[in-house]
Amino acid sequence: MENIFKEVAFIAYHFHWAKDTVFDMSHKERHAWVKEISTINEKINAPK
Repeated sequence: MENIFKEVAFIAYHFHWAKDTVFDMSHKERHAWVKEISTINEKINAPK
């Protein structure tokens, strides 16, 4: 149960989506968004 809160907080923080919107997603969809956000962050923070 703790992981769902981490996923929701991570997605809501980065995309400014309402928590209910994120809670309504399946775990698979939330996980896909978490991976996508992480990829974006890695590209932004990569050494130039």
